[in-house]
Formats: sequence, C-alpha cells, structure tokens
Amino acid sequence: MFKRMLQAFGVGGPTVDTVLHDPNCRPGGQLSGEVRLSGGNSDVEIEHVTLSLVTRMEVEHGDSEHNTAVEFFRVAVAGRFQLREGESRSIPFQLPVPWETPLTIVGGAPLRGMSVGVRTELSVAKAVDKGDLDAVHVHPLPSQDAVLEAFGRLGFQFRNADVERGHLHGVRQELPFYQEIEFFPPGQYAGRINEVELTFVANPSELVVVLEADKRGGMFRAGGDAFGRFHVSHQEAERTDWAAHLDGWIGQAAGRMAQHYGSQPGYGQPAYGQQGYGHGGGHPQHYRDHDDDHGRRGGGMGVGGMVAAGAAGVVGGFVAAEMIDEVGDFFGGDDE
Repeated sequence: MFKRMLQAFGVGGPTVDTVLHDPNCRPGGQLSGEVRLSGGNSDVEIEHVTLSLVTRMEVEHGDSEHNTAVEFFRVAVAGRFQLREGESRSIPFQLPVPWETPLTIVGGAPLRGMSVGVRTELSVAKAVDKGDLDAVHVHPLPSQDAVLEAFGRLGFQFRNADVERGHLHGVRQELPFYQEIEFFPPGQYAGRINEVELTFVANPSELVVVLEADKRGGMFRAGGDAFGRFHVSHQEAERTDWAAHLDGWIGQAAGRMAQHYGSQPGYGQPAYGQQGYGHGGGHPQHYRDHDDDHGRRGGGMGVGGMVAAGAAGVVGGFVAAEMIDEVGDFFGGDDE
C-alpha cells in the first residue's frame, strides 16, 4: 500500500492509494484490491488508470551486468473519467498473475535476490505518474513445491536467484525472461559439480523443469555444464519422487562431466557428444555439456531448512530433453 502526492501533477494534485487485499499469490492466480483516488484542489480529467507487474531482471552488456526493472504484464483498470475537486473514488480490480511469474517466496521465506511488485500508473492530461511499487509475494505452485522440496531433502543449499533475459531451447515461453534458482550441491557431489541451477516454465497444463549442473574448470582441467529438461503435467509433478529423479540425473551428469573434463588440460576443448543414459520411467535420457565460465554470486541459506520433506510415488509421463547443440541456442532470444 502506498499513499503520496503524485509528483507529475504538482502540489494540490490528486493522490492515490493502491491496496491489495492479499499480497500473496501463485503463478496462474490473481491479485485483487482497489485503487483509491482522492481529488486535489481542482477538477482533473483522468485518462486511464493502469496496473502492471514488474520484476528485476539481470542484463548483460559486454563483460558487465546490471539489474533493471522490467514490466511483464499490464492491464487498464479504468478508462477516461473526471475526478472532481476533493472527490474520493475507489476502483476495484483483479490482476491476473502470469504462469511464468518468478517466485519470490519458498518454504515461507523470501527468496534472496527476487522481487515482484504491482505498479500503478495514472495519466492526467498526458502527464503520466507511475507511482511506487507494492510488493507481491509469489509462492510456488504445488507442482513446483514438489521439486523444491526434493532439493531440500537431498541436502542442497540455496545460493541465489535471479531473472535473466532470453528464451530456453525447446521451451514455449510467454515472457521474455526466465528465473534461475541456484543451489550448492551436497557433500556427495563435492569436487564433481559446483552448483545446480533450476528453472521453472509453467502453463495451465504443464510444468517444464530445466536443470543445469555446472562444473568449474581449474588450472589443469576444463569446466563445463550439463543440461536436462523435464516436461510433466502439474498432477504428475505433484506425485513424482523428484528426489530420486534429481539424484539419478545429477549423479549421472556429474559422472559424465568427470569423464569428459576431469583429466583434460585447462583451455582444452572437450569432444562434444550425445550422451544417452535413459532408464525409462521419467528419467531424463540425454544431456549436453559444453565449456562455460560464467561468474556467480556467493553464499546462501539452506533449502532444507525452508521446506518440509515429503514422500511421493514415481510416475512416468516425462518427455526427456533433446540434445542441446550449443549454449547459444539454449539461452538465446536477446532482442535488444
């Protein structure tokens, strides 16, 4: 909730309150509330009142990167009307939350590095004031929670989360960005992989789970990544034993990367190959590895402390990832 004099309209102009009935939501849900307007010292013609959802996105320029606010959904809640001197008016609204909205809350705790807000835009005589942001708390879908709980059960530690511009290979996206949730691996993978990144892309009928396992290079060895992609319905995702699937995929990815990179000299180019290791029943069947040297940010709290462990049954129905030929294909789509 915010209340302030609208800067674009000067002293004596209208004021606005945007009140959310509940700031908590999930992807595919909606936010409801009301925009409360108070007239100033004179009558004004309101051209429109628009609400938008905004998040923070990481943008790379050459060797540097910075965060910028990006609007990813907007809707007009009122058209042209006259707001008289001293008049009070309330405009109720329901704001749909896109299925691909980034998560900001996991296990009841804020996801460090993430923010989503509702911004109110008021236009008076072609002077537009975009107002301040009302924070929104985006919780996981039950299908997403099942995957996140599995990371906690396996002992992964949360590292950081961010939103990156681009489109994922082989995944239909509505938004021009995707969220990455980064984890430190548990001790059994020490020295074999350095981190695992998790991305969700949801729609009304399907959850796509994208994984990237990263192995750092060293003075006498090359580094690389392995990718996996799962397509599954929300119902199947809730019933799946993700801990077993993740442990199997990560273990085999770590083993394959150790074979490819463990004994190779630094600066060498590994011989890329299509590595099949499917066992049916929903295990990913292929992944692709490549040289990579992305910078990362440090330190984080344990996912195991944020989510509760839960048991589920193994269900088929996954569509495994195709071979990923180039990292540029997987993380492409930069339109700027």
